[in-house]
Amino acid sequence: QVQLVESGGGLVQPGGSLRLSCAASGNIFASNIMGWYRQAPGNERELLAEVTNGGSPRYADSVKGRFTISADNAKNTVFLQMNSLKPEDTAVYYCKMAGVMFAPGKYYGRDYWGKGTLVTVSS
Repeated sequence: QVQLVESGGGLVQPGGSLRLSCAASGNIFASNIMGWYRQAPGNERELLAEVTNGGSPRYADSVKGRFTISADNAKNTVFLQMNSLKPEDTAVYYCKMAGVMFAPGKYYGRDYWGKGTLVTVSS
């Protein structure tokens, strides 16, 4: 199957930057969508950014202009560059892969999630 592992979280001061990585392993031929979500205590998980295979990235309004998603499809890795971080960005950040194929045109039929990495923005 497929496993996703996030890394790069930690403690950062307001205004600082972090770069998150999500590496996928397993039998992956390709994936159609790779995205980043976050969940703060007491809140629902929210979509921050996603990129489709061959498409343009899209962002939530809350992070537009501050966060940038990128992907290395050959390595099944997705990144989230986070700049100008604010205390309200504090959350557990998750990556997700959707439309994952194990062979050309053959899909697993489910989404995959990582276990998350904690980002804390505080002085």
